[in-house]
Amino acid sequence: MQTRETTPVALGLLRQDGFMKRAIIVHGYQGEPMAGWRPWMKRGLEARGWKVSIPAMPNPNEPRLDGWVAAIGKEVGRADADCYLVGHSLGCIAILRYLEKCKGKVGGALLVAGFVGGLGEGFEALENFFKKPVDWKSVKGACPKMVAIFSDNDPYVPLSQEKIVREKLGAKTIVLNGRGHFSSSEGVTELPEALEELLGMLK
Repeated sequence: MQTRETTPVALGLLRQDGFMKRAIIVHGYQGEPMAGWRPWMKRGLEARGWKVSIPAMPNPNEPRLDGWVAAIGKEVGRADADCYLVGHSLGCIAILRYLEKCKGKVGGALLVAGFVGGLGEGFEALENFFKKPVDWKSVKGACPKMVAIFSDNDPYVPLSQEKIVREKLGAKTIVLNGRGHFSSSEGVTELPEALEELLGMLK
């Protein structure tokens, strides 16, 4: 049984119209919804009264931009200040592409191991996400708060991406030590820094 202190109302998450804070977590290339740190984050947010979904992105081994953006849009429904987007790897650029066309404004976005340009040889399947430059102005207009987390030894995403995201989006950026690509194969099954930053967007 929930105590008064732990109910969504007490946490300030439930509005008078019945809506509560919600998070949509988007996995990456060749990823699965309930792998890595995503289930841990889902549990952590739900324990605080959030509604959380981790949709399975279509064709994760041969991803197409239009399909991923449509899947995010379907999951979001009506974009509003109670909706927060969390992405990992390819899920980050998918979120930015969704925000380019978003008709409303979300509460914020958290990007983990994201990249805003192609990764080169071996990742040709992802090039369709980068056929045109990111519309930075539209993204910022649809998302007032953004945090991006990187690792200093990511084998796929160069640390130069941190500067681009910070300068182009005005995002708060964090570089963690030795987390690789934040994957379960690297032992990353929890990500307290990400949970802390997402909750910090409510302040």
